[in-house]
Amino acid sequence: MVTKLQRRTASRRKLQFLPTLSNTKSVKRSSIVLNVLLQCHKLKVKLEEIHREYQNLMTIRNQYFTLLKHIQVSKEVKVEKVGEEFVVKVSCNKGRDKLISIIEAFEELGLNVVRARVNCSHFFAMEAIAVAQDQKTTDINDVTQAILMAIEKQGGDHIKDFCQVSKC
Repeated sequence: MVTKLQRRTASRRKLQFLPTLSNTKSVKRSSIVLNVLLQCHKLKVKLEEIHREYQNLMTIRNQYFTLLKHIQVSKEVKVEKVGEEFVVKVSCNKGRDKLISIIEAFEELGLNVVRARVNCSHFFAMEAIAVAQDQKTTDINDVTQAILMAIEKQGGDHIKDFCQVSKC
């Protein structure tokens, strides 16, 4: 059985650590306990404040993503010829199989894609470097028109598929 004296000593040992945790210089038990409770309450209030701020940030983030979904990006195709290479930059709204349509347009023109970087996070963006398969002269306007047609064809196919499914 644990005697009262052993319990009292164990309690005093535990209370010796409380002043260091609560940054108090008091030696009274009641004062130490009150300081610890006050500090716990302050931490709880800070945690609730952080939680409210987090909820506000999440709301703002969700509103931002909702706005991004509704932004209409204009179709933009820029083609530059640097030596034997074509530097192609494309940006437009996201859609189904845009990359495939553009790559097929490159193949039809006889261009090999040497390097490409594609981003489809909120809209479709692509930067590519393409080289002609043979030495025939391909015009910048031809490449631009082919890519624009590929983007529009892709959009038209999507509407056609929708009409077939919904019996327009």
